[in-house]
Amino acid sequence: MADESNPNPSGVSAYYQTRAEHHGVVTSDWLAQSHAAAARDPASVAAEAAVEEEEGGGGKKGGFSVIDEFNFWRKKPDLAEAVAAIMALASVIRSSEATTMMELEVELKKASDSLKSWDTTSISLSAGCDLFMRYVTRTSALEYEDFNAAKSRLIERGEKFGEISLRARKTIAMLSQDFIFDGCTIMVHGFSRVVLEVLKMAASNRKLFRVFCTEGRPDRTGLRLSKELAALGVPVKLLIDSAMAYAMDEVDMVFVGADGVVESGGIINMMGTYQIALVAHSMNKPVYVAAESYKFARLYPLDQKDLAPALRPIDFGVPIPSGVEVETSASDYTPPQYLTLLFTDLGVLTPSVVSDELIQLYL
Repeated sequence: MADESNPNPSGVSAYYQTRAEHHGVVTSDWLAQSHAAAARDPASVAAEAAVEEEEGGGGKKGGFSVIDEFNFWRKKPDLAEAVAAIMALASVIRSSEATTMMELEVELKKASDSLKSWDTTSISLSAGCDLFMRYVTRTSALEYEDFNAAKSRLIERGEKFGEISLRARKTIAMLSQDFIFDGCTIMVHGFSRVVLEVLKMAASNRKLFRVFCTEGRPDRTGLRLSKELAALGVPVKLLIDSAMAYAMDEVDMVFVGADGVVESGGIINMMGTYQIALVAHSMNKPVYVAAESYKFARLYPLDQKDLAPALRPIDFGVPIPSGVEVETSASDYTPPQYLTLLFTDLGVLTPSVVSDELIQLYL
């Protein structure tokens, strides 16, 4: 597979470019019911797959390119970057002309490395690729099957992993509903598709609540979330980012998404998440995180500077004086002691059990 160059020579995180373009606490029965309710109709899944084949996903004509395939899926507004990578890797297996398992695994590894190097600052992209590789190749039984049977099994596992990832948000939304009560006020930060799904489901269940949205500077993602919620008939108040402490007295809980969940149980998310968690913790307000399991990453940052900076452009609306340095990092790290619960498609977890779940995922 030919090497793919990074299409972002400017150094600005591709993750934030995409966003700009698209403007053990739970019982096994509860989790199983949520998974079952979130399961998609097999007929509709097959129909969607047929449509994608007819449309010709990126790279299907004139030679396969994993980056083109990834970009084809990434342009879908409701699809997470990690899921786009998972779908692209599944396509690598289907389109492979390898004749041995070793060749296929090498080809898959190269494709995974190519995707991860496309945006080295994206935690969820890297974690999604690693989890896909582990999921589809985790059994040694493949070594004892004939190649065609082994390849078919890999394709089956890849597609299964993609389906699980696609319905993760709905599972999380269902698990979170018991924590949202009538009359509550929820503070959110920036735009998270999984948090939006949580609030959409609460609104569809006719729960009465209001939401405080931070503006989400510099890309104003909070404005987009407030617009989505207002369209649902949910009472929304928009706050400037610096007003989060001022408004925290009125808040019953904080809900945030995550770009990545790390081994300590902490999260990497949009800049400003750390200070919201600090303020909420000091005022005894619960901080809930909604994050898909494909964002679980084998990282253990000790402080903010341990993160590879994900850069984004900053526009202050006025000229910056010469000699003034501008902080352009797009994300921060929130330690686990400031988080209350993590809602995931694996269940509702305390931060302390995240490392155990990571071990199970990568076994």
